[in-house]
Amino acid sequence: MATFLSTPIILSSKPSSFLLNFRNPTSKTLFLPSNSRPKTPILKKRMPTQIQASTPDLDPGLLQQAVQLVQSSPPTWHSALLSNAVIFLLGSPILVSGLSLSGIAAAFLLGTLTWRAFGPSGFLLVATYFVIGTAATKVKMAQKEAQGVAEKREGRRGPGSVIGSSAAGCVCALLSIYGIGGEAFARLWGLGFVASFSTKLSDTVSSEIGKAYGKTTYLVTTFKIVPRGTEGAVSVEGTLAGVLASILLASIGCLMGQIHVSEVIICVVASQIANVGESIIGAALQEKEGFRWLNNDIVNVINISMGSILAVLMQQLILQSWRT
Repeated sequence: MATFLSTPIILSSKPSSFLLNFRNPTSKTLFLPSNSRPKTPILKKRMPTQIQASTPDLDPGLLQQAVQLVQSSPPTWHSALLSNAVIFLLGSPILVSGLSLSGIAAAFLLGTLTWRAFGPSGFLLVATYFVIGTAATKVKMAQKEAQGVAEKREGRRGPGSVIGSSAAGCVCALLSIYGIGGEAFARLWGLGFVASFSTKLSDTVSSEIGKAYGKTTYLVTTFKIVPRGTEGAVSVEGTLAGVLASILLASIGCLMGQIHVSEVIICVVASQIANVGESIIGAALQEKEGFRWLNNDIVNVINISMGSILAVLMQQLILQSWRT
């Protein structure tokens, strides 16, 4: 009995039976149930609390109403304003490269009026005109600046240029909005709209490409060789580029359903006649004594008005008589 008590006792968590450790006869192992073990407190690591910023949920109903408003057919003033606000916000990097801040404001009014009158297709036509015209203006800008024939503000146009380039198109848009002439004249206003921007794009491209690549520049009234950038001067390279630009924009108007295929030819012919007329005015009158008021913006208004009116008259006098 004394020997047993003097033997060390080892507590174990093995199965709860009282067994002897035969590998070491000098010690006896006492197996206790696992639930009788002394428990060591477990320290749990506290994870840092992440604060998530709460974001407002978009109302699906409100978003659906906005989409339906943009897709309104026929377009409304509300849809025109909303569409232009979104497009101008997303396209601001492109806009600031070609327009001054006041020019952007004028372009916003033009875009809203265009969307209201002719919907997304009309807006896309004007946007195409702006992109191509801006690209042509930027061609060889350093060379143009060195020669003193570049547009001011590195080609960024102001409100006067925007209004001068779109006045005829805005008139056609207003005539279409208020239904002047009824359904019979609705397509005529669309034709005048396309023709006005085809005329202006042709004028811009021919002028800018002529200043950049024109080898020989002639004064349209006398055919004398004059320096690049002279008012009323033309070049072969610039004229060909202007014709191609007019064909391109009129074809886009046809693809979007604003004009017929036969009216593409009318737009191109009208634009070239108007551009020749503008060159004659520039050479004979612009910046001459008694005509100081005849600046470039006013000449632009005359140019695009001629292109728009000629296209409408040609459609009525030639196409209508040919169809009948």
